This record gives sequence, structure tokens and C-alpha cells, in this order.
Amino acid sequence: MTHQEPVPAQSGIRIDTSKPHPARMYDWFLGGKDNYPVDEEMARQLLTVDARGRDMARVNRAFMHRAIRWLSAHGVRQYLDIGTGIPTEPNLHQIAQGSAPESRIVYCDNDPIVLAHAAALLRSTPEGATEYIQADARDPELILERAGKVLDFSQPIALSMLALLHFVGDEDGAYELVGKLVEQLAPGSYLVLSHVTGDFNPEGAAQAAAMYKARGLTLRPRSRDELAAFFDGLDLVEPGVSLTAEWHPELGEPVPVPGDEPIPGWAAVGRKR
Repeated sequence: MTHQEPVPAQSGIRIDTSKPHPARMYDWFLGGKDNYPVDEEMARQLLTVDARGRDMARVNRAFMHRAIRWLSAHGVRQYLDIGTGIPTEPNLHQIAQGSAPESRIVYCDNDPIVLAHAAALLRSTPEGATEYIQADARDPELILERAGKVLDFSQPIALSMLALLHFVGDEDGAYELVGKLVEQLAPGSYLVLSHVTGDFNPEGAAQAAAMYKARGLTLRPRSRDELAAFFDGLDLVEPGVSLTAEWHPELGEPVPVPGDEPIPGWAAVGRKR
């Protein structure tokens, strides 16, 4: 793909183009143009480890669509999406409000380029609400404070952290931050996660992690059991922790993937009692 200049950021927003950012690399994998040469370079290097990088991004995106359809059908009307990334239609709010126009959605990301696209995120239905906050996933208190201005935490909320937690190391308290967020959710709320794993290719996962580390970034692939541990105390929705591509495929959008090896990612949805 020929690189195109990203949309300029809003005045006063500083975008660090000296090192790659996961949101912009994800954009490149999905065929977007809101990324920089440093992001494309890193993404292409990752393709030398697993040539299915674009398929991984598409499989994860399709899981998000299916999960939101399932949640909406089960009565969820509030969503807190952390690690949103650059908008790709249809986005979460379009899926949710398409079936329940009164749905309220708060997006959260730490990359300023996402803020430059906030207008694209804020096209809510008149009955519902869509808001964007800029904050880091490792600051749950700030996220909860700002999200509380749009969402009613006394009512069920679906907390989604899709393809995010593998960028948060154990030393940064990945399990603790999820626990702090879930603790503030009302009974009947849901946790929705997808996560890269090294279960099928440990050597490749270690190579990818080393590439990230060389650029001052974190990649922490987790096993199936390690992902399941994020749901301790929650009731897993059937089929429990499954391959990302195999979570409720009947809800649509199968992504054909070449080869016999599964896309190396786990996904799950859990309900708070």
C-alpha cells in the first residue's frame, strides 16, 4: 500500500511519530491511511514473523462486531471501550445503536491521532450518546471519572478491551487494572476481551515481543489460562475462552484465513454476578 499522510491532528495535539503506536499499526493492517512510516515499518517487520497480520486484525474486528451484537441482544445499552483505536466503520457505536438506538458509548484511547478523529466517533443517534475520552488504560481512576459523566455505573455496562491487554505487561499491573474497572461495574455488566497468544507459536511470539521491546514498547502474549484469569469471579458466556475467530460464528462475518494454523488469539465474554 502506498503511504498517505494521515489527517492532521487538531491544534495543540502532539503526535509522537518517533516510534510506532499499536493503534496506528492496527490501522495499517486494516488498510487505513492514518499511520506513519514508522508504523508501517514495524507492521511489515511483524509480517515476517507471521504473514497473517492483516488477517489477525480483521478477525479481531469481526469478533468485536459479533460480541456487540450478542451483548445488545442480551439487553446491554451502555459500553465502555478502552483501547478504541482509529475509527473503522462500522465502529462499536454503529453496531450497538443500529439495534438499540438509545445505547450510550464511551470510547477511550491514549493516542492523540484518535482524538483528531473524534468527530467521526461522535455521530450518535439522537436517542443515545457517543463520547470519546483521551486516557491511558493504566489509569483506571481517570477513565472511570470521565466515563461516569456519560455512563450510569449503577446500571449494567459492557467493558471492552479488545486487542489491548497484550500491550500491558504484568509489571504494569494488567490484572489489577482490569480488576479495578470491573469492581466499579454494576451486577449484570460484562467484560469483553480479545488477546494475542503464543500458545501456537511460542518462538514467533517471542520474536514479536523482542521487536516491540527494541522500540521501547511492550508485547505480552498470554496463554489461554492467563486470559481466563482476567475473568476470575465472573461467569463466562458460552463457549468460554475460545479462539477469536470461533466465538459465536453464527453472529456473522466469518474471515477466511489461509493455511491450517489458527489465528493466534483468544477471546471471551464474562458476566458480573
